[in-house]
Parts: sequence; C-alpha cells; structure tokens
Amino acid sequence: MQRKKRFLIAGGAPLMLLMCHVVTALDVPLDPKILEGLPQPPTITHQSPKDYIIDPRENIVIHCEAKGKPHPSFSWTRDGTHFDIDKDPRVTMKPSSGTLVIDIISGGKAESYEGVYQCTARNEHGTALSNNIIIRQSRSPLWSKEKVEPILVQEGVPLVLQCRPPAGLPPPIIFWMNNNFQRLPQNSRVSQALNGDLYFSNVQTEDTRNDYICYARFTHTQTIQQKQPISVKVLNMDAINETIAAYLNDTDFFGDSPAGERRPSFLIPMGAQSTKLVLRGQVLEIECIAEGLPTPDITWIKESGELPSKRTSYESFNKTLKIVDVTEADAGSYRCTARNSMGSNFHIITVTIKSAPYWITAPKNLILAPKETGVLTCRANGIPKPSITWTMNGISIENSPKDPSRKVEDDSIIFTDVQTGSSAVYQCNASNEYGYLLANAFVNVLAEPPRVLTPPNKVYQVITNNPALLDCVSFGSPKPKIKWFKDSQTSVLDGDPYILHENGTLEIHVAQTDHSGKYTCVAMNDLGNTENHVSLEVKQPTRIIKQPEYKVVQINRSVVFECKVKHDPSLTPTMTWLKDDEELPDNERFVVGQESLTINDITEIDEGTYTCIMNTSLDEDSAKAMLTVVAPTPTPAIVYDQPDPPTDLELTDQRERSVQLTWIPGDEHNSPIQKFIIEYEDSLHQPSVWLPMTEVPGTKTTAQLKLSPYVNYSFRVLAVNKVGPSVPSYPSRQYITDPAAPDEYPSHIEGAGTEPDNLVIKWEALTGFQTNGPGLQYKVIWRQKGVDKDWTSVTVANVSKFVVSGTPTFVPYEVKVQAINDYGSGPEPPPVEAFSGEDLPMVAPENVNVRALNSTIAEVHWEPIPPKSVRGRLKGYKIYYWKERSLSKQNPQHEEQQILTFSGNKTHGKLPGLDAFSLYTLNVRVFNGKGEGPSSPNQQFETPEGIPGPPAFLKVTNQMLDSLTLEWGPPVERNGVLTGYVLKYQPINSTDELGPVEIVTISANETSWTMENLKYSTRYKFYFNAQTLTGSGPVVTEEAVTIMDEGYTEIPLLTSPLTQSLRPPFHKVRPVDPVFRNVSTSVAEDWANISWEYLGPDKNLYVEYIVENSKEDWKKEFVNGSQSFLIKGLKPGTSYKVRVVAKDQSDEMVHSTEELIITVPAMASRQVDIATQGWFIGLMCAIALLILVLLIICFIKRNKGGKYPVKEKEDAHADPEIQPMKEDDGTFGEYSDTEDHKPLKGSRTPSNGTVKKEDSDDSLVDYGEGGDGQFNEDGSFIGQYSGKKEKDTAEGNESSEAPSPVNAMNSFV
Repeated sequence: MQRKKRFLIAGGAPLMLLMCHVVTALDVPLDPKILEGLPQPPTITHQSPKDYIIDPRENIVIHCEAKGKPHPSFSWTRDGTHFDIDKDPRVTMKPSSGTLVIDIISGGKAESYEGVYQCTARNEHGTALSNNIIIRQSRSPLWSKEKVEPILVQEGVPLVLQCRPPAGLPPPIIFWMNNNFQRLPQNSRVSQALNGDLYFSNVQTEDTRNDYICYARFTHTQTIQQKQPISVKVLNMDAINETIAAYLNDTDFFGDSPAGERRPSFLIPMGAQSTKLVLRGQVLEIECIAEGLPTPDITWIKESGELPSKRTSYESFNKTLKIVDVTEADAGSYRCTARNSMGSNFHIITVTIKSAPYWITAPKNLILAPKETGVLTCRANGIPKPSITWTMNGISIENSPKDPSRKVEDDSIIFTDVQTGSSAVYQCNASNEYGYLLANAFVNVLAEPPRVLTPPNKVYQVITNNPALLDCVSFGSPKPKIKWFKDSQTSVLDGDPYILHENGTLEIHVAQTDHSGKYTCVAMNDLGNTENHVSLEVKQPTRIIKQPEYKVVQINRSVVFECKVKHDPSLTPTMTWLKDDEELPDNERFVVGQESLTINDITEIDEGTYTCIMNTSLDEDSAKAMLTVVAPTPTPAIVYDQPDPPTDLELTDQRERSVQLTWIPGDEHNSPIQKFIIEYEDSLHQPSVWLPMTEVPGTKTTAQLKLSPYVNYSFRVLAVNKVGPSVPSYPSRQYITDPAAPDEYPSHIEGAGTEPDNLVIKWEALTGFQTNGPGLQYKVIWRQKGVDKDWTSVTVANVSKFVVSGTPTFVPYEVKVQAINDYGSGPEPPPVEAFSGEDLPMVAPENVNVRALNSTIAEVHWEPIPPKSVRGRLKGYKIYYWKERSLSKQNPQHEEQQILTFSGNKTHGKLPGLDAFSLYTLNVRVFNGKGEGPSSPNQQFETPEGIPGPPAFLKVTNQMLDSLTLEWGPPVERNGVLTGYVLKYQPINSTDELGPVEIVTISANETSWTMENLKYSTRYKFYFNAQTLTGSGPVVTEEAVTIMDEGYTEIPLLTSPLTQSLRPPFHKVRPVDPVFRNVSTSVAEDWANISWEYLGPDKNLYVEYIVENSKEDWKKEFVNGSQSFLIKGLKPGTSYKVRVVAKDQSDEMVHSTEELIITVPAMASRQVDIATQGWFIGLMCAIALLILVLLIICFIKRNKGGKYPVKEKEDAHADPEIQPMKEDDGTFGEYSDTEDHKPLKGSRTPSNGTVKKEDSDDSLVDYGEGGDGQFNEDGSFIGQYSGKKEKDTAEGNESSEAPSPVNAMNSFV
C-alpha cells in the first residue's frame, strides 16, 4: 500500500508568476476600465507571417491589427512605396483595422498583387510598424513533357529512377506509386532519397514492373502531378542471353557482364567528403545511399562528439540522419558507414551551422512618469552576429527630432529625466544575411495616481504549514509603493514570517491557524494613495485514517475496499477510485460508495492496483492496495461451432412470377441462427453459377421468392450464426418459369457520328436473364430532329450498334432502341438526342491581326468563322507561330513552330515567351471534333527590343605593372541594337575588402579596352555588361592582378565565356559553376546516345566524336535546341571518344564536356539457338574431322623434312582479307617441333573449354554462307572463317588474328 499527499497553493499559478516576475518597467494593465482613460501609443497585436504564400483561388487577406488610445489609423506600403488602396477597387480595408482584403474570386489576378507589404499603425502618441510581409502566389506547375524510355537492367547492379518534379511554391512532397495508386514498397535495398529519386542498391528480378510513377503533391493548392510511368525490366544472365535481341533496338541496357558480390560504394553523396549548411532551429537531414551486393547496412556517428539522442532520429531505413531543433553544438563532421559481407566504405559530411537573428532580450514597452529614467534594451544573436538599428515612429533614429533625454548606445536606448509629451514607438531591427527581427516597443510618459486592481474582499484559503500568497496588483505613474497591515494593527507587516515581493504580493512562508484574518494593502505614489482589503483562512489538512487493504479473491466472487477520511469541517471531500492509475472500467460490477469500492463477479482482468483518492478544493490524500484474482474449480467449456445446413427444401404455392420455399433448420451448435441466405442457379443461362437472391431472419423457415420469366431455377439455403455460415444445403428441385415479352429496354443508349455522313447508334445488350424469352432482337428507331415527322426503324439481332448512313453533316437526331423477342415487344424508351458525324471546318478565320505588347508577349485578334462553316462542335482556335530570325542577326535562324490552343469561341489570345527584337510568322486555324480547318494567311510581326544577354566572353590579357587589357565578345543574344558597354572595376586588398568603384562607358563597336594607371601587384575586380536602348544586360565578372615589380612574369589565365577566374599564386579562386551538367551515354550494337544539360548562353552546340587513338579529324553533328543526340553507324567492337562542345559566332569553341570513352559492343547473334539441331551437330562433326585430317597431314609433312608452303601461297594472293600468322606478328612461318602442341593462333578457347557468347563475332549464318573461308588446293586453310571479315578487317582497333574453325565451333558449344 502506497500513500501520497498533495496541497494546492492559494492564488494558483497566476500568483506564482507574479511572485517570480521582477518588474523592470511599469506595465499597462489589461483592465478595460483603466485602459479607457489612459493614452497609449500603437501596439501591433496581430499580423500576417513574413513569408505569406497565398492561394490564387481565394481572396488575399493581409492581417494587421493594432491597439492604442486613441485607436490608431492604418496605412500600407508596397515594395517600399505608398500603397493607395482607394485607387484599386479590388482592395478594401476592414473597419477599425488595418487588415487588407484583396478580391481575387470575382476576377482579380493574384500574381499582380505579389510584392513586399508593410503596415503602419499611428496615433498622436507614435507610429508602430509591422514586419515586411512578402506576398507570393502558390504555384503547382505541370510536369514538363518528356519521353521516358524503358529500362533494361541486369540483376544485381544499382539503379536510380529520377523524379525531377517541377519546381513549385512551396516545394512539392514526392512519393512513388503504381498504376493502382498503391505506394511502392521500400526497404533497405530500395528507398526514396531526399530529392525524390528512387534508389536501388541492387536490382532483383522482382523489381520488374512497368508502372514506377513519381507523384508530386503540392500541399498549398491540394493538387497532385504525376510523371510518365517508368518501365523497368530486370534480367538475369540466362534471360539476357535469350531476350537481349528483342529489347536492344528500343531500350537502354545497363551492364554487360554478370554483377557479382561487391563491397559498398556510395550513390549519394558522391566522393569521400561533402558539406551541408543548416540554420539554427531548423531540421538537419543528411543522407547516405550506397550500392553493393549483398545490400549494405548504414550506420552513423559524429566524429567530434555524441549525437543528441533526444533530437536525433533515423529514417529511410537508417539512410537518413535527422536532427531537429539544430543548435550550434550540432556543427561538425558526421561519418556514415556502409557495410556488407564484402567490406565497408564511409563518407564524411561536414555540417556548418548558421543562424538567423534570434532574441536574447527583446525590447519591452516602457511606461515612465515625468522625470523618471528607463532603458529600452534590444539584444539579439545569430551567425554571423546581427547588426542592430533603431527607428522612432518608423523614421531612422538619426533623422528623428533631437531629444536631450534620449541616448543611443549600441543595443540600448537610455531615457533620463523624461518629460510629458515625449511618448513614441521605437523599432529595433536585428538583421544578418539569413533574416531579420523587428520589434516595436513604446515609451509612454504618464502621470497617474495609484489604483489597486485586485478584487476587494477576496478570500484566500490555504492548508496549514503551506505558503500563503496575498496579491495586491496595482497601477500608477510613478509606480506605487505597497504596504500591508493585518486586522486593526497599525504596524507595517515586514520581516519574519512575512515577505513583501516587488510586485506587491505578501507571502507567509508557513501559514498557521493564527494567521487567519483580514489584511489591508495600501498603494501610494506622489499623486495619492488607495487601499484594498482581503481575507486569509488557514484550513486543516485532509487525512485518510483507514486505508484499503490487500485482497485475494476467487473468480466470480465479490470484494470490498474501504477508504475512510478526516478533513476540515468547512471543506467537502470527493472520493475517486483508479485501477492501475487509470479510470475504473465503465461497468455496473464496480460500485463506488461514500467510503468504499465494491467489485462484483470478479474476473481475471480485474486484477491490479486500486487507488483511493480523497480530494478537496485545497488538497488531497491517496492510498493504494493490490487485488489478486485466483481461479476457482474449473468447469467444462461450452463449444461453439457453425450451424449444420438446412434440409428438406420444398417448393409450394407455385405461380407464374413467384414461388414459396420452405426448409428445416440444422443443429445450431450452441449459437442461435441469425439469418438464412437463399441462393439460386439459372441452368439455362448461367449453369453452375450460384447467385444470392434474398435473406430472411433466423426465426423463419419459409420465404416467398419473386421470379423472372424464361429461367430454369434451382434453390439452396445457408444458415448463419455468430461463428459463421454453414455449408450450402442440397439444391431444391428445378422450377422453370414461362417465357414472356421483355420487361425493360436496353440501357446506355447513345449516338454519335464517326464520319461526316453517318450516325452510329449504340446500346448495352440485355443479359440472358433479362431477355424473358427466346428470339431476342432490337428495334432501332431514329429521325432527324426538327425535320422528320416520321420515324425510321430497323430490326437487328446479336449486335449492340447500328450505323445510319447518308446523313447530313452534324445535325441532331432522336434515337430509340426497343427490345423484342418471340413473345412480344418490350417497353419503348424515351428518345435520346444524338448528332451525326462532323467534318473539317470549311474556312479559315479572317481579319487576323497581331500586336506586340512588349518584347516577349504579343496579342492576336481574329474574327470567328460562321457557325455553319464549323461543321461540327467548335472546340476552339489554334495559333501556329514560329521565329523567322533575330533582327540583330543577318543570318536567318528558323525555329520549330509552336502551337497555342484557345478553347471555345475565343476571338483573341496572347503569345507568351517570345524572343526580343525578332521577326515572327503566325497563322490561325479553327478546329472541331474532327480536326483543323484551313489556316489563315501568314502574318508577320516584330517584337521590340529587350535588354541584351551577357557578353559572350570576358578575358584579361597584356598584364603589365600598371596596365592590362580586357577583351570580350558581343552578346550572343543581343535582343536589339547595342548602344555600348559599361565597365566597372575596383581594387581588392589582401583582406578581400573592395575599394572604390570606377565606371567606364565604351562604344558598341569596341571588343577590347586597355586599363592604364593601375597599381602594380594589385588584384582588381571587373564588372562588364552590354546595353541597348531598353536597358542594361546581365553582368559578367572577372578578376586579375597587375604583375609584381622586379621582373615578375605574366600570370597565365584560365577563362570561360561567362565567368573567368584568375589563378595566380597565393590567391583563392572562386569556383565556377559548370555549364554542362548531367552528361551521360548509353551504347547499343551500332549506335550511342549522349544526353546533357547546358546552362551557357551560346546556342551553337555540336556533338563531336572520333575513333579512339585515331589521327583523323573529329566528326561533328549540329544539335541546337536539343539535350540529347543519337550517333548512328558506329562500328561494333570499336571504342570512340565523344564530347559536346559550344561554339560562338566565329565558330570558336568556348565550352566543352570532358571527353567520354564509349565502346560499341560486338555484334551479338540474334538467331535461334541451333546448338541442339541434328544437322548442325553433323556439320560441326564434319568440320572437326577435316581439321583433324589437316593437322595429321601437316605433322606427317614436317616429320618428312618438308616445308609447309603456307607463307608463299598466302603472299601470292592479292586478297587483303587473307591474314598470315606468326607467333608474334600474326603470320604463319615454317612449322617447328616446338609448335606441334600449340593451339591455332586464332583460337581463343579458355581453359574450361567454353567461350562466352559475347567473345565471338561469328554466327551460324555467316559460317554457312562464307565463300572465302575455305581450303586451298594444297590443303592450307586461308582467309578468315567468319562471314563478317569485311567489317572486322576495317576496324583498326581489332586484333589482326584470324578466328580459327576451332574457335568458331567452341562458340556454339
């Protein structure tokens, strides 16, 4: 038995807070009666978040609420300028509020209201500012169109399925599902990375499927976008040998050899080390995904300390380490280790912690009396350290009116000897590169007599020996002083046992009975005093005098726990019982008395700990006792089971459309039958198929069944109880109903034309059960709506559609379909409207005109065509447009035409995304359900000038002691007529501090500029951009160093077209982002595909390739506007060097990828495996016998001392295919004894006697049809045995050895 006691302190939690709060400034009370009479500067009470993402389908509400006396007025700025809401009818401000409501639902465009908003609340005592509220529209863009090629991959290798979702606002949530919208299973082998890609550490055959679908869910707009399904087929080596030919033409194949067990390597992140930046307070997520076989396990450690266990979790099967609420202590190096049975590997991620500003001490409102002193403190921290700036009433403190009582010292403002009328609102802004904090704090100078806010005559109650807290909340300016008195005493209560807190609260640390009585608090300042009276009552504690005892009870018996209490007579106790520290079960077996608990019919689940709690409004006491339940004498258990099936099924009261079924129930097996299920079989239309017909309660044994005509019925019954259904009963005798006319007409009747002169009428055929009789037919009825009065009909059978020919084009018809059988006609359906077929529109839109709205958007207008010329349902209009050329370039650059579709009967549309200063051509076409009509005459228009692109390149040459020369290329995208260039430059000292900026304006025809009078051995930074009449283009930068004195040599430069970096000794170089990314290749039997992403400005892109180690010129293919290219006509078994290059207008290479080495696989046989064919086995045996005879003849001739004249005879042949062999250089010499037991030079048979399929270039067809591979008249074997010798000879990197017949035969074993 355990016992606990708890006491409640008088005054509760609010009083404890008052006691612990050290008052540093006078607070304005919340009492409305006091607030009504006090002047107060504005205070922002509610505002929208700093980063406010809006839903474009809803009205925009930007909150700004403030309080003050008098009530403040509100105004707004947008992007730093005054926002006049009266000039925009869609913008309203809520009454007595600064909250803006922008009407979007009735037609406004949300994107036109994006920007940075700030609210200002002001009254005569000051001005408060809201945060800068950035309004951005949420976006959920569509997935870009792409062709997803199927993937053929070898079992055991790693695989990455890329998602690459469209960038939305906010970013989408990524998940992978199949066609049935079921999430794809993930485990330690297959998992999704943080970027949304799906990673396979090693693929297995079970991964084969054609519906890997990546979904992107945009939470703000509640929309989901999906990527095209990805098909993956995983093959083992046997399957690859059998099926590779079928997939090689239209799939990518990864891997060309069996993937065995291997130690882990990392798929992400790449390399041995990487870095991660995270802000304080955010969530750190770092991941390591490894490939290997068997599947690697991932473990994490922090090299420089322990992981914070309470904030650390592991996700994605231990591949992701997640730390929430990041602090500066979380910075350091994290090691992830991938381990399997073949070994281990590790990667180190260096985490750097930065921080947006956060408050250490935010400024608080300050209320001062005249001539008092106060301090506003604004302390914030962050990484890097934030800067502190002050404003008063929204104006910089330096530009505010001078106030001799105010002194600014860094993060504090000190007020001394303040005067009435100097009230104001001060703003503190703490900011660094990662964010900012803005706080308003007002200084209110008041002169108010004291007021006591504690309710008068309040009664405080406490338990003996506990603390008593009597509060005296007051307000006044200057701040009142508090004194306490007891009963009629005149002495001030101060000193033991009384403690007077700064906030006016009187504490009695250990209250006794004699401390009860009436207390008076007096608040006084220079303007007067006031008093308030409260009472204290000290009560006796609550005690349990008889505690519950430990009990042992048998099942099905009763038990009583007693719990008696003693308490203060003025308090009313309440008894509560708990079981295992939880509420008692809601069961009538538990009876709670005034001082007891009774449990009847004890069960095993009643065993546990029971707690008695006696509590009053001030304290409580508790006690516990155990209950143990023991088993009584065991009794036999009742067995429950499914019922037996019903028996003796009989059919009575037989009628044309009904019959009565009766039966006898089977044994219930101790569980009452709840219901009977009646099923039927139609042996005429669906033999051996039992279907449910009806259900009846378990108390009935008869059922009246409704029947249909022309059905051969059999019935059976199932009984159901709580355990489950019985097996079906034996079927009843068969009952056949007579045929009748159909009761219903076909459903889903519809009509539509497929050609301009027909109408196809369709319907859903009746089932056999619905026919009601034999000889089912359909009567198809139609007429032209509004033209024909009489109906035309035709009767058909065994079909569900009928084609009406010779109809006018796209006219309305009324159609009906009626069911008929040998016994009559069914009901006639109501007519359904249908239209005959459509034809292509007859005419093109007229009066097409176009007007360029700006450099990238044009508006097109046209007149709609007459309705009769549409000849179908008008779907809309299409604008075909294409760029002829840039007006700043003489050579035409015709681009692929684009199409914009405008649904409905539109008469105008806008063309977005145009290039500036270019000539375009367009035409307009109307389209209906059949297709497009003729195009309107071509119209040409020009887009105005825009800002130019960046210069093609910028480099530094001729570096001297005090001068250097800049050279550049004009922008590739001029977007207009260049008016000149702007060059800005400034020196950089050894601490990376920038000096003053100098500006030089250069004419448009210049391509170089010499900078003179520079300082020697000084680093300069240059900013360079081009200009048109429209404005300035993007800036490219360059850094260079003038050479040192005393013969310092010129420093070589590494340049790129957009950003160049000088790399002299002892200078740090900023990394340059690569302009080519994600370069990859795939290879097949005679082609290779290379893909890339290009981020540079030059559009003249080429794919160049050359045979490896060849001295020939590079072959190049022009690939503008594409991100992949298929190189065809490659030679099997040959290695190539491939690269993608970008060239400027002068055909000079300015960018290039690394040279990639690709090897085209040797031609694999695509023939059926004939190794088991009888004729093939015989042919191979004959070839082997001929070779054996040849070897015997050679051996005999050599033993006789003769020479084998192969060399002479081969030299006599002019055929270049004949390749003589020697031991070292591939020619036959004279035979020697040391060569008798060597295999033929051309044979490549391994030690195990087998040849891999991919090691052979030959096929059975080649051998069977080869004309050159034969024996010469003297018995020598000449020529290559392979039928592919022309191709093999032409390949310069292939071996010069000729395959032997032995090798050819081994390749088929």
